[in-house]
Amino acid sequence: MKKIVAIACSTGGPRALQKVVPYLNEQLHCPVLVVQHMPVGFTKSLADRLNDQCPIPVKESINGESIVDNTVYFAKAGTHLKVQRLGNMHKVVHSDEPDREGVKPCANYMYESLADSGYNEIICVVLTGMGADGSEGIKYLQQYKNTKVLIQDKESCAVFGMPGSILKNNIDCKICKLEDIGKEIVKLAEG
Repeated sequence: MKKIVAIACSTGGPRALQKVVPYLNEQLHCPVLVVQHMPVGFTKSLADRLNDQCPIPVKESINGESIVDNTVYFAKAGTHLKVQRLGNMHKVVHSDEPDREGVKPCANYMYESLADSGYNEIICVVLTGMGADGSEGIKYLQQYKNTKVLIQDKESCAVFGMPGSILKNNIDCKICKLEDIGKEIVKLAEG
């Protein structure tokens, strides 16, 4: 079973990610994609900071690079991150499509691109953030792939918009305390 983790977050996300990403380790045996809504120029410094705290590599994605297990790829601010399948391999594609949900990168594009991927199971994680980014993409993805959805609980969110939208759209999910999400991701990836 080929798995991938896909995380979406916005307002409060950098702080939340500091409680999640350091738990990710070699036991994952799968790649991790992150869409964090940020202004252009800030995703690299966030990825570099988290790389210092994480047992596996964390980096800002590079257009055209191969996606490998046990690596965390941040969508580059100002572009959308999509996954393209090339036989048994996958690569990151930076897309210049219009803003969606008022943001670029947009998690919906990332989730939708995974529908055509060779990954059998997608572990979708929606953390704190304004708006509803992620919901449409996950609903679309569920038509094609086995998806597991984790959302951050309201109490620990800076803004409950994005996780709340998962509930409003009646998407089956597990609500987790922020400090438990990293462990839950590893458990789902191993299972």
